[in-house]
Amino acid sequence: MIQGLLKFMERNNPLILLGDKNIYAGDDMGKCILSLDQGTTSSRAIIFDKEGNILSVAQKEFTQYYPNPGWVEHDPKEIWSGQIGVAIEALTKISLNYSDIEAIGITNQRETTIIWDRKTGEPVYNAIVWQCRRTSDAVDELVAKGYTEMIKKKTGLIPDPYFSASKIAWILDNVEGVRERAQKGELAFGTVDTWLVWNLTGGKVHVTDYTNASRTMLFNIHEKKWDKELLELFDIPESLLPEVKPSSCIFGYSDLLGNVPISGIAGDQQAALFGQCCFEKGQVKNTYGTGCFLLMNTGKEPIDSDNGLLTTIAAGDSDNVDYALEGSVFVAGAAVQWLRDGIKMISSASETYDYAKKVEDTENVYIVPAFAGLGAPYWNPHARGTIVGITRGCTKEHLVRATLESIAYQTFDVLKSMEEDVKVKISDLKVDGGASANDFLLQFQSDILETSVRRPECIETTALGAAYLAGLATGYYTSLEDIKKNWNESSHFKSSMPELQREKLLKGWRKAVKCALVWAESD
Repeated sequence: MIQGLLKFMERNNPLILLGDKNIYAGDDMGKCILSLDQGTTSSRAIIFDKEGNILSVAQKEFTQYYPNPGWVEHDPKEIWSGQIGVAIEALTKISLNYSDIEAIGITNQRETTIIWDRKTGEPVYNAIVWQCRRTSDAVDELVAKGYTEMIKKKTGLIPDPYFSASKIAWILDNVEGVRERAQKGELAFGTVDTWLVWNLTGGKVHVTDYTNASRTMLFNIHEKKWDKELLELFDIPESLLPEVKPSSCIFGYSDLLGNVPISGIAGDQQAALFGQCCFEKGQVKNTYGTGCFLLMNTGKEPIDSDNGLLTTIAAGDSDNVDYALEGSVFVAGAAVQWLRDGIKMISSASETYDYAKKVEDTENVYIVPAFAGLGAPYWNPHARGTIVGITRGCTKEHLVRATLESIAYQTFDVLKSMEEDVKVKISDLKVDGGASANDFLLQFQSDILETSVRRPECIETTALGAAYLAGLATGYYTSLEDIKKNWNESSHFKSSMPELQREKLLKGWRKAVKCALVWAESD
């Protein structure tokens, strides 16, 4: 099937119409970058030209499995088949040949954990997703035993089920025969980037990059290597682990896509920071995706947070890494998806703008979408979603507006924590991700933050960052300055909310969060 589609692609080279641009494929188009964007709910492939313009997009959603409350899984084989399928679809849409692709970049949902057989490539268990809370008790036990500071000092992370280490340990301990096979060196672990590279190269390359490794809770971000003390703590054989390389380098060559170099890899949030051209110390971006993730480039020196933020490695093109502060909101766009798929309140995400604008406010209704616990700055895996302030006059419009506002409030919590850590008022926030297309959300975000919010022309900065990293490694881009020329502003939102109104709204939000946290404490 795949080879047939590829042969069809090579035979055909028609004129195609994309948006308002007529584009000839092949030599007339020039070299392009293929970016594989493997997210939490869908696999996408985006083809960019050198100026960062999107030439072709293909996307396919995949199945979410919830075998128990708080558990989230994916089928690794469905991820792979969907990802290679959309890659081929994106290529065929504009009739590109292999020779038209300069390089492949990969960006991915981070922390999601896959273990497979090195010989057969068969996963031993479903992928355990970053949102999964099944290891909460095991992590609580580590915290109770006093390992928090040791883990934070080495990895920059706060012990939480979010990260890969406890997920790996769970598979080793709960899937029959897996620990014995791992100890014999028969199995391989990887985050989703590693899984994709393994399959793209026909099992020849077992590798990851610094950004993904830094999210496992097993990687020493200062020494830039797997930490033996942490491996011993979680009882994980080092033979499971991939080789770790800089985000921009030649990782291998694709067997299925014409021996094209795979030369850029970064976890989705670090890729977005790079795609937003936040190359300088102090620059900040927020990605509104399934979750919501704020990252600040802190330069060559890691900053230890006193306010519940994570210290992590930023994507770069050398071993001389930059670091970043990160705040993670577990549920952002996923709350809108819940409105659509869970309670059938809307039929599409785009409707939320109109519904939110139909009412002047939420009438003091607040939604805390802690479906998978609360991330920064609370880090409470036991918290659950909460709706407070409902009266008889509450309507669908109020609930939709409250859902959008909850995304902005959670972002406020993280950004203010970031400001306290760096002792600087952040006056400019670059935004991207699917929900950043919602003007109501971004205006409310600017109002509640008292901060300028800037949306670029291309909001697909996660995929774009992977493309930039891939192009740097092959010489397609000669420098960061070469890339900076591509960033253009689309919209600029400025705060206009009166101070008293802002304080009243934030006071209500804090009370709502307390309710979600009290629920977590209940027997």
